[in-house]
Amino acid sequence: MMSRNNFRPFLPVVFLYIILNGLFVGGRRILANWGMDQDVLIIGNSVLFLVSFLSYFVSLRGLRSANPHAFIRAMYGSFMIKFFICVAAAFFYIITVKKDVNKPALFVCMGLYLVYSFLEVSILTKLSKQKKNA
Repeated sequence: MMSRNNFRPFLPVVFLYIILNGLFVGGRRILANWGMDQDVLIIGNSVLFLVSFLSYFVSLRGLRSANPHAFIRAMYGSFMIKFFICVAAAFFYIITVKKDVNKPALFVCMGLYLVYSFLEVSILTKLSKQKKNA
């Protein structure tokens, strides 16, 4: 099911994940000076990467379908999956720590959500242009 041809376009997202986690691990002191919790950033980045991975393959499956409506359903479904998992993760974090919520790190994670979504959409757009009758 998952071949190299399916995974290769996703490599920029993998590189982004590795670079960001490297920066978050290596920049602990800088993040602390900016008031950001390193653990929140690493966990948030990991959740976003895993959800983007799932979302990409749901959308890719819809793109490979002969039915053009299947791709639209897959895109909406993957968006809903990604959005609700991220909202649930943020809600779980907020409920767990209550008054100690690290707002700067949470806002960085919101920005990362946009970056991961932009990368995923640009990858899928390139793939849809390669498909005949798309």
